[in-house]
Amino acid sequence: MASLATPVQLTGAESGLVSGAAAVAQPSVMNRIYKKLSPKKLTFTHVCEVGVYIPETSNVLEFVRDGVRATLVEADPEVAEKIRVTFATNNVRVYPVAVWATTGTLQLSRAASSTFATALPSSPARENDRYHVREELTFEVPCVQFSEIDDGTIDLLSIDIEGAEWYVLKHLRSRPKVLSLETHGKYYTNPFMPQISDWLHRHGYVLWYKDGSDSVYITQGLFAASFLDQLETRQAELLIRWKKLKRVFKKK
Repeated sequence: MASLATPVQLTGAESGLVSGAAAVAQPSVMNRIYKKLSPKKLTFTHVCEVGVYIPETSNVLEFVRDGVRATLVEADPEVAEKIRVTFATNNVRVYPVAVWATTGTLQLSRAASSTFATALPSSPARENDRYHVREELTFEVPCVQFSEIDDGTIDLLSIDIEGAEWYVLKHLRSRPKVLSLETHGKYYTNPFMPQISDWLHRHGYVLWYKDGSDSVYITQGLFAASFLDQLETRQAELLIRWKKLKRVFKKK
């Protein structure tokens, strides 16, 4: 079903915006991954984000502004339309689909930025917000394997799809230099961490740093994690353990 992965190619004329410009409000704080990569003087030719949510919070927003070719994947059709309208540039392709283990249709549970695949055993909304699935908040979307989207040239990849990150890695054709994954947060741990960790090890990725919800990996030998990177990771790990310990005591 190749039609499910058909991208929306944007031009300025389609949205009434100036071609080549991302008409989105400037964020008050520069995206962390972009800020940390800027001193490295690396060249990126194709960035990809799976699970964009609103355009203003895109993890690759500054790369898009720099004119880097971008592939943006967003399952929620309402949000995907906002992305389509906002990023009116020939360097952006929007895929309004979910990424899953199979191609077909997938049921999602709507929870704003934490919208997730209902079939998942665990997600941030379930673990952190005690979200209960309600029929009136579920909807179906087309889904594809990531190999239908990935052309093999992605060199920076950000994945934040609320527990389904493994399904992107499992069918990944590219070998990005930099790989950002939502792996944790408050009480939540990604349900596929064993599979993710094994994949990263087999394909030569090492941890660069962790923050409150994401783990960012780089190809081995790209550069060394600094003392501040290691300190940030250590602080994030201690905070994760503390929050989970607090939860245990609350249950007693």
